[in-house]
Amino acid sequence: QVQLVESGGGLVQAGGSLRLSCAGSTRAFSDYAMGWFRQAPGKEREFVTAISWSGGSTRYVDSVKGRFTISRDNAKNTLYLQMNSLKAEDTAVYYCARSYKAGVTGATMMEVEVAYWGQGTQVTVSA
Repeated sequence: QVQLVESGGGLVQAGGSLRLSCAGSTRAFSDYAMGWFRQAPGKEREFVTAISWSGGSTRYVDSVKGRFTISRDNAKNTLYLQMNSLKAEDTAVYYCARSYKAGVTGATMMEVEVAYWGQGTQVTVSA
């Protein structure tokens, strides 16, 4: 029914860049807010960033502000996460998420708001 397929993860040196992609499987992709979460080794999954259905509103966790940029291309049913100036602390499995709602309210997207999850893609940042 609804599938989110992530790609673009890999191994990168500290200070480098990666771009993650998340491809949605349905024509309703453009109707919903989307987000990225991550889970580092031994840590709980945390919110990273979110974007409203149209791309007009975005949210970021403080630790990635100025380094990461979320965007979407609704014509391609694709969500992106551009990650620059990567740090070792960014090492995690990154998960694409689709919200139940069209908009993003408050400071973050809560996990209880997530309708569908991607399978995750590994990002490893080394010195």
